[in-house]
Amino acid sequence: MTEEEKRVEVIEQSLPAVVSISISKKTNHTTDTTDPKRTKKITQGFPVFERDATKIKSYPNQNDEEALDCGGGSGFIVDTTGIVITNIHVIKTSSFEYEVTLHDGTIHQAQLIDTDPIHDVAYLRIRTEKTFTTLPFGDSTSIKLGQTVYAIGDVLGVFPDTISRGIISGLGRTIEAHNEDRKEMLHDLIQTDAAINPGNSGGPLINSNGEVIGINSANVSKAENIGFAVPINAIKNDLEDIKKFGKIRRAFLGVRHVVITPTIALGLSLPSRQGILVTSPSPHQPAIIPKSPADQAGLRENDIIISMNGTSLNERYTLEDFLEDSCGDTEVEMLVLRNGKEIKLVATLLERPTN
Repeated sequence: MTEEEKRVEVIEQSLPAVVSISISKKTNHTTDTTDPKRTKKITQGFPVFERDATKIKSYPNQNDEEALDCGGGSGFIVDTTGIVITNIHVIKTSSFEYEVTLHDGTIHQAQLIDTDPIHDVAYLRIRTEKTFTTLPFGDSTSIKLGQTVYAIGDVLGVFPDTISRGIISGLGRTIEAHNEDRKEMLHDLIQTDAAINPGNSGGPLINSNGEVIGINSANVSKAENIGFAVPINAIKNDLEDIKKFGKIRRAFLGVRHVVITPTIALGLSLPSRQGILVTSPSPHQPAIIPKSPADQAGLRENDIIISMNGTSLNERYTLEDFLEDSCGDTEVEMLVLRNGKEIKLVATLLERPTN
């Protein structure tokens, strides 16, 4: 078999597990822009991720409501029962309705199972009784610079089964994604020069063996051939939780915080250039959630958490990363900087509340 024949075979075997996801929301308050008396409310995704205005339109139905099509993206099936992985910024929130279009053109309703905001990953389940084709997982810890990869997705919502080819061009990348409503840091991403266009988000990044090594998540505006994917190993434990418990089980501490960077440390005159500053981004929300493990342990606003169980917290390994690796009902020791002095506090983590 030639290299080209093998590539074609890998793509053909992968396509049945790749899906297109569309989202909508029924409302009595949206309108068609063709009617000057009515105005349409549009929900937008991260500008660094999706810029697909062609997907936004409204459809009247028999109940005199409107289903506002708020866009969508791609995803892929990871379990024969119909579990689909995509990005959070593709599915928006649980108040929306989801449809999944399979490779054969059939359309099915889907429901949101759970989300992982740390990695911008969401899990859906297709609502139908059948056995689905899945994509095998690779090992994202063993990938190398220069390795050939393929990004698969529904580009712009109008070009399904689009394949782009490239290489792994960077590892361990950190980017900030934001719009007027949300901002978040994504860590340890795979960088690739395989084209990741609007609509590719949530689709698989596969290696030459047809194994998923990443979830296509972002591109950089005003730049060419710079795309990012979430490493597949980051979601393997969560997927096992969903299969076994029907949800993601993750530890909960109960603090609102910001990750300290050298710039933040300088701007706020902080005594540490790394760690976690316990502070709330909103004056209406407490930094310490009442009756939470953090509250019970004696954490205070403006404390700086230096480490958890001896592991330093910083831009590369955040509090979210630590909690992702932890379980509820677990005792942890925190090294805290308070008023210039280091103190040790002990908290018993709880299981994170369900989304």
